[in-house]
Amino acid sequence: MVPAVNPPTTSNHVAVIGAGAAGLVAARELRREGHSVVVFERGNHIGGVWAYTPNVEPDPLSIDPTRPVIHSSLYSSLRTIIPQECMGFTDFPFSTRLENGSRDPRRHPGHSEVLAYLRDFVREFKIEEMIRFETEVVRVEQAGENPKKWRVKSRNFGDISDEIYDAVVVCNGHYTEPRHALIPGNKINHSFSIGLGIDTWPGKQIHSHNYRVPEQVKDQVVVVIGSSVSGVDISRDIANVTKEVHISSRSTKPETYEKLPGYDNLWLHSNIETVREDGSVVFKNGKTVYADTIMHCTGYKYYFPFLDTKGEVTVEDNRVGPLYKHVFPPALSPGLSFIGLPWQGFTPLTRRDGRY
Repeated sequence: MVPAVNPPTTSNHVAVIGAGAAGLVAARELRREGHSVVVFERGNHIGGVWAYTPNVEPDPLSIDPTRPVIHSSLYSSLRTIIPQECMGFTDFPFSTRLENGSRDPRRHPGHSEVLAYLRDFVREFKIEEMIRFETEVVRVEQAGENPKKWRVKSRNFGDISDEIYDAVVVCNGHYTEPRHALIPGNKINHSFSIGLGIDTWPGKQIHSHNYRVPEQVKDQVVVVIGSSVSGVDISRDIANVTKEVHISSRSTKPETYEKLPGYDNLWLHSNIETVREDGSVVFKNGKTVYADTIMHCTGYKYYFPFLDTKGEVTVEDNRVGPLYKHVFPPALSPGLSFIGLPWQGFTPLTRRDGRY
């Protein structure tokens, strides 16, 4: 159990952005310390990335800045890569659910069990009363009349609120704004300010953010760009329904070409050399395949479109800084903080089938 703490001498009014795992536990701890907390959640439910939806964005590459954004990046078969014993909060372990009849008691449960756990956490600590659902934060900046305070502008169904807070905790996650591979031969579409276009290669391109079920690519030849967790996992997920799956990995030697064990239609390649107007994809190992779909399993960007720090906090090469302990920007602490930025750590990352 977390030891009791003495109440603070001063109670601050704190805005928490996001009602995913990071935002929920931040709100709980802040209130434990005696602060008043408002959690802003642009969706109509808690859970952040763990709130699965079968819906996808109309732009399969998610490059159009005007697109309606789907927050979750989960696919239907996804399970946790970390055992449930390591995923719970200190004083509210995952095993607590077993006492009430867990729907998925496996050590590596499915994504729905993680969401159920977070809902139990919210109920146990009465967090929902702090949350403003369907409220999007559109701007966060220091208050002009008092730079030690923060102005938070939010939007709820067209109504704009403008409020002053003593502190802001940013917990908006890292799995919504996709990164894309720059494919030689695939021109930039200048109608968008970011990302890639599909104006020379005739096949379909999709980011893993918009992947949900294998049937999306049934009977197709698919090139998967990326050999990290999502790339390997999705490749195995779709291999049972596709004609062929070819993984392009930048971490392999240029001559790499091998069939992966356990599959008759799954190959590992080196980087893509180029794509051509006839639908072919040429790899640096010299192999050529005619693909129906290229899937970008290339990760995500840190993205804070609402935050204006006058340059004190920057995102360069997908690195947020300068931050002390990956949390506090020195020039703006303790009024501004970030929770959940490190991703190469012991966090509840995910994988479908538990194979390692």
